[in-house]
Amino acid sequence: MSHGFESIIFEAEREREPMTGAGGADADEGADGLMEPPAAAEKNGTVKLKVLEEDEEQTKFTGLNKEELLRVAGSPGWVRTRWALLLVFWIGWLGMLVGAVLIILRAPVCRELPPTDWWNEGPLLQIRNLQAFSETKDLKGLEQKVSTLSGLKLKGLVIGPIHAAPADDPMNLEFEEISPEFGNLEQFKRLLQTAHRKGVFVVLDLTPNYRGSSGPWFSSASVTNVAERLKSALVFWLSEGVDGIQLPGVEDLARMVPSLWTDIRAIIQNGTDKVLIGVTETSSAETVSDVLSSTGVDLLLSGVLSASDQTERAHSVQLLYSNHSQTKLAWSLEDLSRDLVKVNQLLLMTLPGTPVFIGGDGIGLKDDDTKVVWDSEMELNSSLQRGERSFFQSISELRGKERSLLFGDFSLLFNSSSSLAYLRVWDQSTRFLAAFNWAAEEVELQLSGAGLPHHAAVVRSTNTSALPEESSVDLRKLRLGPGQAALVRFPHDG
Repeated sequence: MSHGFESIIFEAEREREPMTGAGGADADEGADGLMEPPAAAEKNGTVKLKVLEEDEEQTKFTGLNKEELLRVAGSPGWVRTRWALLLVFWIGWLGMLVGAVLIILRAPVCRELPPTDWWNEGPLLQIRNLQAFSETKDLKGLEQKVSTLSGLKLKGLVIGPIHAAPADDPMNLEFEEISPEFGNLEQFKRLLQTAHRKGVFVVLDLTPNYRGSSGPWFSSASVTNVAERLKSALVFWLSEGVDGIQLPGVEDLARMVPSLWTDIRAIIQNGTDKVLIGVTETSSAETVSDVLSSTGVDLLLSGVLSASDQTERAHSVQLLYSNHSQTKLAWSLEDLSRDLVKVNQLLLMTLPGTPVFIGGDGIGLKDDDTKVVWDSEMELNSSLQRGERSFFQSISELRGKERSLLFGDFSLLFNSSSSLAYLRVWDQSTRFLAAFNWAAEEVELQLSGAGLPHHAAVVRSTNTSALPEESSVDLRKLRLGPGQAALVRFPHDG
């Protein structure tokens, strides 16, 4: 045992000595005469250790081969498991399919939107007195105001008449020439281009005898000749780019020269996005309804809203709405009271049909038939005028984006000699209720019925001090001050 220990020490000492190579004489014999076993030459000071691994060969898992997989997959347990998973998948898929079908069937069907044209999408402004509407009193001056008018969210301008037409003189009538005091054709073309760039359409009024007193079509004897000349003028102006034509006394023209009236309609209405606006002097709702049916115009302006009694107004609106598509209806008011500008703006903007404002007074521009006053010229009335224009713009914007106001159903809720309330509803869109008081004293409207909630939110008010916008009102006790109107809204589910 001691000999083995000494051998270990000897080996260690030998490792510390310099190596001379395997063939050196001194390396063959040790200090005690023992012979060293031959060894390879190694570097001085290195110690060689050998670590024995317990298991030289590690076992590697290679998985199941094809035959083993097939054998396992075919076992009764795995077959039952696969069928169970397949059954669960198809039951889940069929369940989702049935659920989707039920959701579709039970979901409310969206109402199809009615076909509309550009003249149904916003208010029109009729500019009869061109010289009162701009500083330069001509087409050039009106062109300079187009940007301001566009900012009021007007959809179109009805201009004129501006053609050359000596009073009561059909022989010298020139439909295709612009009367010199209004400007010239080049100015009109520039006005058209500017308006179209701003998204404003332009309609031209071609009343033949607008300066005379013998009637818009002169006399019965001249109707045929004037109507025939009008046909070529229509082709001329439509080719210049106007978006429509306005004509007066359309019921007389349709009755007296029916074949020519058919030609006139075809020239205008066969064009893309061209509007034919008729004008009638009658204020009877029944007569207006007959004229609208017999003439086939796209819009008909009349005096049905001129009645001072609100009960008669409500009757007229209800009759026309019941007999015609609201895309054919147009509403206008003349001789607006200075104190009721906002009230009448709200009325025209919320009735079912196209609102048409006459002159600058209706849109918040003071119009005394000699001059329209713009911002730069306003003095004492500037605050009032700006408020009316701001109100007009806000109502026009609201009407343009709310389906219930654009083409919603109309339901009369309340009407008296001085008060009016009605509902505008379209499918699942927000509902709007408009209420008006033209009386000199406060009125309380008690509004209730199917589909009406107890409370609604004020959207627009002609007197925000008495009825602030965004405030909540009780429809069962809706109070309106003298000469006040309000528009309220509520969701379709109440």
